[in-house]
Formats: sequence, C-alpha cells, structure tokens
Amino acid sequence: MSLQPVESQILTAIYERRSVRHFLDAPVDKRRILEALKAASWAPSGLNNQPWRFALVSDAALKDELAGLTRYANSLRSAALLIAVFMDRESSYDYVKDCQAIGACIQNLLLALHAQGLGATWVGEILKNKEKVVKLLDLPERLELMAVVVVGEPAHHNQSSHRRPLEELIVFDK
Repeated sequence: MSLQPVESQILTAIYERRSVRHFLDAPVDKRRILEALKAASWAPSGLNNQPWRFALVSDAALKDELAGLTRYANSLRSAALLIAVFMDRESSYDYVKDCQAIGACIQNLLLALHAQGLGATWVGEILKNKEKVVKLLDLPERLELMAVVVVGEPAHHNQSSHRRPLEELIVFDK
C-alpha cells in the first residue's frame, strides 16, 4: 500500500521524531520546556479532566537516584531534564481512558520537544518502581507515575527507524 505524501508540519514531525538517548552536556532553556508542557496539556482527555501532572527534575543527585530505578540509567543521568508524568487519581474518572489521555499527552510532549530541536525518550520501564519514584520526589500518593521523559540537546541527529508495512497492521477493512 503506497500513500501519496502530504505536506504537513505535523506529519513531518511525526515521521522525523526519534527516541534520543544520547545528549550533549548542556542545559535546556526552561521556556522551551514550558512550551512543550503547554502543548502536552492540550491533549484530549475524557470530560476534559486533564489528569496529567508533571514533575521536572534537573538536579544531578536526584537524577542519579531516579536512574538507579531503571535499567536505562545512562539516559536519565545524561539528560538535562527528566519530566516525570503522573496521573492524578483525584482528577481521574475512568482509569483506562485516563491512561489513554496521558499517552496522548506524552505524545504531544515528545512532538513539541522535537519541534523545538530537543531530543527526548519516553521511559516506561521505570514503572516497575513507580511507588519509589513518588516517594523519592516526596509527592502525594494520589499521583501515579505513568512515564519519565528524558530531555536534552541531542548528541547527534542520525537516528533511524522503520515501521511495519500497513498491510501487516490493518486487520480488518470492510
């Protein structure tokens, strides 16, 4: 199945964005982060409940402690910033729908970071220690960790990826 290309900044960003795990040793401008978080907050959510909450971690010692909770420690340590994304259970009305909304929120975040020339990766493996993350950050128990997004200036721009052909993915078309 071959599709004709469509000129679109959004589609270009979707097709060009890659998971970045290697970063320059450089700080990230807070305005760029706030802009990306604003874009993330515009994700759709059921009843517009906006169940997402963000914790920003740039402190090296705290990043190191968080890195000890995942096998992707090097990415967490080398990133300029970690954005922990949580579900606020007090804002939640349907767990599955809210998890889906937070997934959309994280995708918006990744695309907004990419659009500003920043690199990022969605780390979900740390969820095996989600209670430890909440405790380490001294956050209320009503917040449930959904992911940690590592952010920084990319060390290189040569990542590549592939996707399965659409024929393998479409299971019904009638």
